[in-house]
Amino acid sequence: QVQLVESGGGLVQSGGSLRLSCAASGFAFSMYDMSWYRQAPGKERELVATIISTGTNTNYADSVKGRFTISRDNAKSTVYLQMNSLKPEDTAVYYCKAARISIYWGQGTQVTVSS
Repeated sequence: QVQLVESGGGLVQSGGSLRLSCAASGFAFSMYDMSWYRQAPGKERELVATIISTGTNTNYADSVKGRFTISRDNAKSTVYLQMNSLKPEDTAVYYCKAARISIYWGQGTQVTVSS
């Protein structure tokens, strides 16, 4: 069955870095655009970054431009989010999403940035 499993979240101090991974299985990963979303307590889920199926184009929310980098390895069916210069306002549950013919979501991984 379809699975998206995020990992790499945790507690980090402001200014620190984390690398999130999302391992996919059960569908044709290389044909899907992949995105990272996040949801902070009491807020709506928001788009953080997207990478198209070929990996040749990416887009970022203004709030993370220059700090976060999305990438993918189609051979490993995995998408990554490198997060640098983390701020307390980056604290959220981070989800990966696959979209094309269907839409699939992972279960999320918690990122907490302390000030």
